Amino acid sequence: MREALRLSQVDVPGPVFVELPVDILYPYSIISEQFTSMARKGARKSTLKSRIVEAYTNYSLNHIFADAWKEHQYDPLPITIKPAKPDEIKRVVSIISAAKRPLVIVGSQSVLRPYGPTVVAEAIKRLGVPIFVNGSARGLLGQDYPMQFRHARKEAIQEADCVLLLGAVCDFRLSYGQMFKRHTKVISVNRSLKAGKLNARIFWHPEVAIESDVGTFVKDLVSTIADGNISLGVDKEWLKILERRDREKDESIRRMSEDAVDKHLNPLKLLMRLRDLFKEDDTILVADGGDFVASASYIMKPFGPLRWLDPGPFGTLGCGAGFALAAKLLNPTKHVVAIMGDGAFGYSIAEIDTFVRHKVPVYWLIGNDACWTQIAREQVPMLGSSIGCQLAYTDYHRVAEGFGAKGFQVKEDEDLDERRLLSEAKKDLVEGGQVVVVNSLIGKTKFRDGSISV
Repeated sequence: MREALRLSQVDVPGPVFVELPVDILYPYSIISEQFTSMARKGARKSTLKSRIVEAYTNYSLNHIFADAWKEHQYDPLPITIKPAKPDEIKRVVSIISAAKRPLVIVGSQSVLRPYGPTVVAEAIKRLGVPIFVNGSARGLLGQDYPMQFRHARKEAIQEADCVLLLGAVCDFRLSYGQMFKRHTKVISVNRSLKAGKLNARIFWHPEVAIESDVGTFVKDLVSTIADGNISLGVDKEWLKILERRDREKDESIRRMSEDAVDKHLNPLKLLMRLRDLFKEDDTILVADGGDFVASASYIMKPFGPLRWLDPGPFGTLGCGAGFALAAKLLNPTKHVVAIMGDGAFGYSIAEIDTFVRHKVPVYWLIGNDACWTQIAREQVPMLGSSIGCQLAYTDYHRVAEGFGAKGFQVKEDEDLDERRLLSEAKKDLVEGGQVVVVNSLIGKTKFRDGSISV
């Protein structure tokens, strides 16, 4: 068990499967009685066979509980975090200081111990280079850091002459490394060298690949730059281009949020209304879904690190309830807002009972378009059929009320008015301490046309 716990925290941390045989989950006296009765059952007459059975059961019993009464160590096994070598740091400093368009992409490893998000964020700000974040790194630098960009990442990567990957891997989110130009010097820092070189020599080539904790590396990198009195020169005209693209994309989203949809609410307008409703710095966003949540990732802006929790690159629908429960229990004074697609909510709806019974007030916003839309966007153009993708405008708010939550339905623009249902729902959450489920009926938009589910 100690080794399993250690393995869960080394390299790239993750789950470790431990299987415990059923007969070690009970006290010795119960198992002993079971084994004794087995031996008696075959020992009505003392025969060679019965004596062999008895000897074997006694041996097995002793083997199962061998050393069970000895003193054992229960302290955690030490966990080693590999730092970058000084020569590796110096090489990175040499590359990044010579770059005119350096770019940093930060992944989920930035929030891991021993340093965690605060130290990493402070170090990155001291670097003073443009940055994009993904995964659990969303919110790492807050909402207003001027060198953080949210849109047109592909164009920025293709224009950069140096890209520093901090715990970010070349999976589908970076087109498996195909985004990088041949002349771009790519530096990959990852707790796992295998993950840090994912798809290397196929679609891309790392100039430097370093096995190190992200927090340890970036802290040492910034210290080396400061000690050497080295300044990083970033092309100011390029920065203006990145800023302009962000502004234009935000404006494009705002305009699309005003477009009419086939029925009910425009999902972009709904999400923008939700963003305005929860402006406080004490809000944690939990996202679980496909198309609706992907749209939310463009609009919702986490206030700080670990304020955005989503299914991750594997798209494991149904994790939202567990994330929301843990987030609220660990942060009882913060608002937890769970943004759910209607398909994903189908995996979690029974958990409303848990939230109500244990008095864990969470605000659930369901984007209900009666469809597995993320799948349909790919399936319909390819196969000409939406079979298997159709759902229904289910009365999720009534189901929630059956569990004892406060249920609302919004389906018209008037429902988004400051005085109407969204605000009323928040009031029930904040003042009444109630679990709130807002079933929002939404229509179709072209916002994510062309996106696929892989």
